Amino acid sequence: MPDWKLPFKLYIDACGEGLGVALHQAQIINDKPVEGPICFISRQIQPPEARYGASQMECLCLVWALEPLHYYLDGKVFDVITECNAVKSLLNMKTPNRHMLIWKIAIQEYR
Repeated sequence: MPDWKLPFKLYIDACGEGLGVALHQAQIINDKPVEGPICFISRQIQPPEARYGASQMECLCLVWALEPLHYYLDGKVFDVITECNAVKSLLNMKTPNRHMLIWKIAIQEYR
């Protein structure tokens, strides 16, 4: 069970086969923070998405994860943990393409 007062960590990863996400949170156990999973979600890549590059795939993974995890993340502080810097740069893009602009808007609803 999550502690709604504590921040979450959203681990995302994407590859040519699918998207995987793990939502974690540090719980206080015996006066020490112990990180553990809250839930896991995944899905296969759709045929049009198979043409995306690695950076777009990671961004897709984050944007896709926000909807099924909305219950946990809406209005909450959370960190996104990824191996790809494109997710961070997505928020700072000055002239994103159409897909990236839509994703940027979707991400901005969250903290």
